[in-house]
This record gives sequence, structure tokens and C-alpha cells, in this order.
Amino acid sequence: MRNTWVIGIVFLLICQPLWADEKLTWQDCLLQASLQHPDLLSAKEGIRQSKDIKKITASTLWPQASGNISVSQLKSDTSADMASKTTNYAYGVSGSQLIFDGFKTINNVKASGENVKASERNFQFVSSQVRLRLRTAFINLLKAQSLIQLTKDIYEIRKQSVELIVKYYNSGMENSGSLLTAQANLAQAQFEINQAQRGLEVAQRSLLKEIGAKTIESLQAQGDFDISTKYKDRPDFDILVDQHPQLLQLIAQKNAASFDVKAGQGNLWPAVSLVGGADHSDKNWPPKASSTNVGVELSWPFLDGGSRIAQLDQAKSLFKSLQDQQQSVRDTLEVSLEQAWSNLQDAIEQVDVQKKFLAADQERSRIAQQQYSIGLLTFNDWTIIEDNLVSSKKTFLNAQANALLAEANWIAAQGRTLEYAN
Repeated sequence: MRNTWVIGIVFLLICQPLWADEKLTWQDCLLQASLQHPDLLSAKEGIRQSKDIKKITASTLWPQASGNISVSQLKSDTSADMASKTTNYAYGVSGSQLIFDGFKTINNVKASGENVKASERNFQFVSSQVRLRLRTAFINLLKAQSLIQLTKDIYEIRKQSVELIVKYYNSGMENSGSLLTAQANLAQAQFEINQAQRGLEVAQRSLLKEIGAKTIESLQAQGDFDISTKYKDRPDFDILVDQHPQLLQLIAQKNAASFDVKAGQGNLWPAVSLVGGADHSDKNWPPKASSTNVGVELSWPFLDGGSRIAQLDQAKSLFKSLQDQQQSVRDTLEVSLEQAWSNLQDAIEQVDVQKKFLAADQERSRIAQQQYSIGLLTFNDWTIIEDNLVSSKKTFLNAQANALLAEANWIAAQGRTLEYAN
């Protein structure tokens, strides 16, 4: 699966500028969005920044060294008419190694590590939201494309009705009210074709936005409204909640806060470092006189106006807040999963129901047209049956699209990312 993604990404990078009037499959959209969606790119930078912060924090555990070089000139007046200048050259190195600081730095590094995890979980959550919007745009384009053909089919139904009524009207078998109604229905059908075309253009633009494309002038979604048959067995919601990136992100933030508390406690202890250096200075270059020093340095700001205590209290409060949020997020996710699962089951069953209604209305329309053509059915009764057929066609299309949207929301409720190809 991973090799397939790599090959696909390379293919997209090579062929992307050539995409115009393209038919995009769902897999195409997933790959394209994973490459260039701005929200994903921003979230990736967030991961990179948190890793850099961790490196910066950990750097203080290693020896610190610096060098210096200087040239100075001293001018002194020795008499009223004489002055002397003395030039002094110096260079040296100094260094330190942290020995003990109450485990403050170590805990800061651990907190930074948890923040990296939180950034990675945030990326997963962003990817999940991008996938939902992308899938919604893809389904809406599929629906818009199908609606174009559907409105044309409805137009043909209305056109045939007008032709039949005109024939009867000219022969004196139908009244002008029936003819005007049929003509109005035909005009409505033409309007819906135009409306569907405008909706198609909006749906295309929406999908372009979600895949992050700039070069595709026109595109079509290539797919169908078939939905997976694997949604019969009720899943284990507890497992799904435990794997959700939103909860895992909050847990990582809570863990980081716990290490911040420990770091704050360590900040109350003195810091002990091993220090040393070597200096060379002389009136001539290179300096020959030298001195070295090695020692232990203890630093303890015992009077800071209560700043460290306040920082520790703040860290404890944040940790407690995140603990409370963890339970709240867990409860919210459980409800969201339950609702999304229920909506999905309703939508799948609704497709089957509307399919049966459509089949019934199609059969009724066929029979009614035969009855009307031989005078066994009035226009009012026939047009009601025709209207029902038109309504059933639209309702069935909406039911199919709603089922796919319910599936997309169910997948998003689980926190599935763009790598989830279904």
C-alpha cells in the first residue's frame, strides 16, 4: 500500500501541470490533497517547529563553550608634553557543564517530547478534517454530475407530456388549463437543467479548493454511489475513542503539562555547574602569558518576588485543566461516534426505501401513460403520478448522496486521515 502511494505521488508531481478537463477518481483526490493542501502543510510545519524546540531545550544538557578575542589600547599621559600608548592582546575560551538543576531541564526536554507528539496528533486531526471536506466536495460533484443527467431525463418526461397533451388539445380532447400546466412543467424542467449546470460549476470549484489544485480548468469526479457493505456490525466505540487523534493530542498535552509541573518544582532547587576556562593576554601578538581556571558554580535565586512559585502554580493549574478536558473530550467523542453511526445506518436504509419507491413510481408512470393515452385516466390524475416520478428520481439521488456523506462523517468521527483510502 505504501509503495502504491509513493508511485502515485511521483506520478502526480510529474503530471500535475497537464491536468485539464480531467476525470479524477477518489484516489486521485486523496493523493493530490496530501501533497499540497495548505492546512496540511501548515500542520507539518507545526511538527517541525515543535521538534526544533525540543532540540533547543535539550541542548542545555550538553557542554556549553564560547571563545573570545580582544585588542585594546591604553593611552596615558606621563608628563605635560609626553603621552604613551600601550596595546594589549587577549584571547581565551570558557565552558560549563550543567551537573544538577533539580531535574528541571530533563523534565523540560520530556515536556517538549510530549509537545512533539501533540503536534503529530494535531496533524492527524487536521488530515481527518481535510479528508471530510474533500470527500464532501467529491460527493457533491458526483451528485451535481448526476443531477445534470437527471434534469435532462425529467425534461424529456415533461416534453413527451406536452407533445401528448398538444395532440389531445388540438383534437378537442384536452383543455387549455392542462396544456398550460404541462408547458409550465416543461419550463420548470428547463430551469432545473440550467440550475444544475450552475451547481456543477460551484461543485467543481469546491473540489479544486480541497485538493489544492490551481491548474485544472475543468474536472469531473469519477465514481459511483455504491456504499460499503461492511457497516452491518456495530463497532467497539471505546476502542475507536482511545485511538482518536483529538483525544491522543490532549493526552500528550496533559503529559507535557505534568512534566512542566516537575520542571517548576526543580526550578526551586539550586543549579550546579562545572565551569572552566583558559585565557591568554600580552602586549605582543600572539599573547604568551596564560591563566586557567576550573571550578564549580552554584546558582540559586532565593529572592525573585515569588515568580517561581507563581509559575509552578500556573503549571499545576494547566495540568488540572487538561485532566478535566480529557474526560470531557472522551465523552464528546463517544456521543459523536454514536450519532454518526446512527446517521449512517439511517442513510443506508433510506437508500433501500427510496429505491423501492422509485421502482413503484416508474411502474405507475408507465401504466398511467398508457391509461391516459386511451382516455382511462384524467390529466389531473396522470400529472400527479408524473410529478411523483420526478420527485422520486430526485429523492433517490439525494438519498444516495446522503448515504455517502453519512459514511464520510462516520469516517471523520473516527479521526481517519487522508491515508484511509475507503
